[in-house]
Amino acid sequence: MSLSTSKQAGRPSQGGARPAPVKTAGPRSRRPVFTVRRSLAIAGFMAPAVLFVSVFIYYPMVSGSQMAFRNWNLNDLTDTSWVGIKNFQEIFRDPVFYTVLDNTLIWVVASLVPQLVIGFAIALWLRRRFRFRGLYQALIFFPWAISGFLIGILFRWMFNSEFGVINDLLSKAGLIDEPIPWLADPKTAMVAVIIANVWYGVTFFAIMILAALQSIPDELYEAAELDGAGKARTLFQVTIPYIRATLALTVLLRVIWIFNFPDIIFGMTGGGPSNETHIVTTWMITITQQGDYGKASALGLVVVGILLVFSVFYLMATREKKGARS
Repeated sequence: MSLSTSKQAGRPSQGGARPAPVKTAGPRSRRPVFTVRRSLAIAGFMAPAVLFVSVFIYYPMVSGSQMAFRNWNLNDLTDTSWVGIKNFQEIFRDPVFYTVLDNTLIWVVASLVPQLVIGFAIALWLRRRFRFRGLYQALIFFPWAISGFLIGILFRWMFNSEFGVINDLLSKAGLIDEPIPWLADPKTAMVAVIIANVWYGVTFFAIMILAALQSIPDELYEAAELDGAGKARTLFQVTIPYIRATLALTVLLRVIWIFNFPDIIFGMTGGGPSNETHIVTTWMITITQQGDYGKASALGLVVVGILLVFSVFYLMATREKKGARS
């Protein structure tokens, strides 16, 4: 074949279509092949964590759960027979249980709402740029690094009726004529522990909400300012809708946390006076200290059941947030 013939063969005919370009196969990503050696290596790395979780989490859970169905009392270990749901019946027949449920509801709601409002306000303030902002952030976030039980002891001294700083400040301000027995009076004891919990939990909301606020584009605020929106309208039509998912997740997580947070109450009142500051978890610890492990384990399963409900809502909200992002 001549050169001209080969060129003509390579040229497309005038009336015909151009030949389709040949697609070259790109590099394909290979999936890792799980050999026996690789599987043993993965199992070896996971073994310490699995062993730790099994020994210190799952085994106590299973062991404690079976105690709920036995007559397990430290005062008489000669009889640990199977009693079925007897421990649960004793809990639901005890009038203290319903007092504790009411206290728990008050404890969660009265602590959550001020924490959310004050934490939101602090986060909005910290989002602005001003001098020494980093120092203020460190001071506000500092309480979250302190033990809850230690916070309870600190506030127990502050609310002491004889030498507490709270009564001293109220007396100097002319608001009271005589010291208030904050922790000895059933009417004021719950107020005192809620005040301590609000002070402790505001930091959590400030941290979470501030992180969400920093993700809001400045263009949205500029557009709202051009439209003539005021601060209140910008807050409810720009800020809150943008971080709504984060707010929902934070509230659900904090509800679970407060419900299962006996540290401050135990440090301040121990559940007294007259069970007026007992919540479900502090009452469970008190029953354990009395030696009735069967009843305490049954109450623990009730607490787990209630927390599972909130956990389901939390996981659903997390799933909706991920779906909205994608």
